[in-house]
Amino acid sequence: MPKKDITDLKIGVLGGGQLGRMMIQSAINYNLDISILDPDKNAPCSHLVENFTTGKLTDEDGVFEWGKNFDLITIEIENVSVPALKRLQAEGVKVFPQPEIIELIQDKRKQKTFYKANRIPTSDFVLTEDAKDVAKHIEMLPAVNKLGTEGYDGRGVQMIKTASDMTKAFDRPGLLEKLVDFEKEISVVVARNENGEMECFPVVELSYHPEYNLVEFLFAPAQIDNTIEDEAYDLARNVIEKLNMVGLLAVEMFLTKDGELLINEVAPRTHNSGHHTIEANRTSQFEQHLRSILNMPLGSTELVTPAAMVNLLGEDGYSGNAKYEGMEECMAMHGVYVHLYGKKLTKPFRKMGHVTITDTSIDNLKVKSRKVKNTLKVKA
Repeated sequence: MPKKDITDLKIGVLGGGQLGRMMIQSAINYNLDISILDPDKNAPCSHLVENFTTGKLTDEDGVFEWGKNFDLITIEIENVSVPALKRLQAEGVKVFPQPEIIELIQDKRKQKTFYKANRIPTSDFVLTEDAKDVAKHIEMLPAVNKLGTEGYDGRGVQMIKTASDMTKAFDRPGLLEKLVDFEKEISVVVARNENGEMECFPVVELSYHPEYNLVEFLFAPAQIDNTIEDEAYDLARNVIEKLNMVGLLAVEMFLTKDGELLINEVAPRTHNSGHHTIEANRTSQFEQHLRSILNMPLGSTELVTPAAMVNLLGEDGYSGNAKYEGMEECMAMHGVYVHLYGKKLTKPFRKMGHVTITDTSIDNLKVKSRKVKNTLKVKA
């Protein structure tokens, strides 16, 4: 049977949020047939595709019945029914990233155990069953208590610095992870297709909101030396190869104060740490994701210009219909690109969009990104 042209393939995407929205924008360039399943009838993707289905992503039978219509299924969120995807794969539907990889990454306990078993450097940790179990490991402090499952975007993560903080521990299965004394937090987005071809995007540097554990600023390229940069690429390639994964993998790392790289977490999809690639790189992460799952040649990841990215979060104290203050001032700034996610309702710290800033100088980018952060506000 002759291989189908990519424009003839029916592609299903589980999740209709902002990552799916930006993926669709890249898919349009290749005339790809994209369909979406999402529980929210007003999701950011809802008006961008001909076939948008409302349904629960974790409903095994619902996902299976929906998925039988496609040649290829991918995700923009990990909280999906793995059993349904395994059944679909057995029926001949291609699923990338593969279901067993999604299953592994859904559970931070399994994820960390995988690193240890495969000698991939990561912080010291112990698996815990409940809050009482966490309290037994006072020797690990200061530490981070993470839920095994259902934690994302800063949720399911609790800092435990002293014994008095033990009351904050999760009373569910999780892990206690030794707090890393790091110099920088960095990320590498790596792509791999079925042929085994791999490409890494240039290393980026991340700055997190101190309270809500969400990326506040991103700078590309990261300000690290060439040796550390090469080690970061090797580590990202090692992880995606050990997983034998097809698709896009965001690999978040700590650079310790003694120059060691430790894997923090990974995400088997397009990621917040790659949004700037739309303007700053030869190929965006969204196009690269599509190239990888379609087993097409991977695009150049060359950084065309230094860039920064600012997450546009709902302001604290505001819930309701979103209103954007400071938009004109930001649009008047040179090298500023605003991306709104099409979410009608805002609430505190909800991701409502992002802004990419380009400039020839990292110092200029830091000044501009802070100005954008202080100017563009999402209120109600």
